[in-house]
Amino acid sequence: MRLSVFHRFIPISALRNLAPEETPRVTTMELFFDLVYVFSIIQLSHFLLAHTSWLGALEAVTLFAAVWWAWNYTAWAANWVNPDHPSGRGLMIVLMGCALVMAIAMPQAFDERAGLFAGAYVAMAVIRATYMAFVFRGQVMGRNYAQLGAWSALSGLFWIAGAMFAEARLALWMIAVLLDYSAPYLGFWLPGRGATPMESWPLKGLHLFERNQLIFIIALGESILLLGGLLVDHPLHPDTVLAAIIGFALIVTLWWIYFVDLSEPAEHRFEQDKAHTRLARAGLAHSHGVAVCGAIVMAVAIELIVAHPHDPIHAPTAIVAFAGPAIFLLGCAMFLRVMAARSRLAYLVAVAALAAWALTAVALHLNGLWLGVGVLAIMLAVAASARRG
Repeated sequence: MRLSVFHRFIPISALRNLAPEETPRVTTMELFFDLVYVFSIIQLSHFLLAHTSWLGALEAVTLFAAVWWAWNYTAWAANWVNPDHPSGRGLMIVLMGCALVMAIAMPQAFDERAGLFAGAYVAMAVIRATYMAFVFRGQVMGRNYAQLGAWSALSGLFWIAGAMFAEARLALWMIAVLLDYSAPYLGFWLPGRGATPMESWPLKGLHLFERNQLIFIIALGESILLLGGLLVDHPLHPDTVLAAIIGFALIVTLWWIYFVDLSEPAEHRFEQDKAHTRLARAGLAHSHGVAVCGAIVMAVAIELIVAHPHDPIHAPTAIVAFAGPAIFLLGCAMFLRVMAARSRLAYLVAVAALAAWALTAVALHLNGLWLGVGVLAIMLAVAASARRG
């Protein structure tokens, strides 16, 4: 009886039915699911704004790691499950609800809502893996997802333990993140069952790359929302307008570098290389996540600069203004290395220049406008090299 219920609500027909060379299209259900991540990214940037310390940064990175992994694994699942099938649509809606709970809990994730955040994350992971293992029943992918689910349950123990023990919360959650991120590199190995070979995950890379492009646009959208919201609430004095122009130009440089310098090599590699799973794991799940993290931190930097354009900057502002574009550029460098098997020296030179400018701005007690001008000049130089590249 129980199995018949599962067969009814999780039918094999929920899988995408594609020709070997066919690329899945991004469905409206996937775009609808991503709407939750508009809110999640807003919550992440607001968390970092409220916790501009080394401890706050470490907590924010831990939260981002969970948010990114939850989105990433769902995007991978939708590579195989048809989100327009009633069963697939139901899965996406349930996962969307879990992601929304995570976002709601985020501001107090290290306080009174730790259980809510961890519980939603673990539920999302276990539900997704269980569904995928069952919908792939009788196939190699069913075994793959069963082993992934076991690793998710293992990391889930640390997420739940962290929610229960406040004094060890950050350490336990960092262990959980390490387990989640290392599991694919270990092939989701289990005693007596071994690892899942990478070639046994038949991924359609171009679909997943398009999904990653869309989430990057959402990350840039957070900068627009913060900038626009700040301008709505502040008098439009000349210094505020100038700072806003600098902030807007910084957003444009991120878009330019990403889509002009990275998109074409990635699309070409996915079209020419058959090892989509390996490319997606290293280039999208990890490197691309670093670039998205940088875009979120950049939104915080723009907020700090525009809010206080004439105030002498302090170390936290300078660090955030350096960290945002630097993390983004390092992610781009990693991504380009995976996708094009080459490096772009301009990225690494720019990271060094950003560090030097941040140190100079603090030492000379420069104001937010000067800090922003310097960061923008460096990012414009990188964007110009991207155009030539």
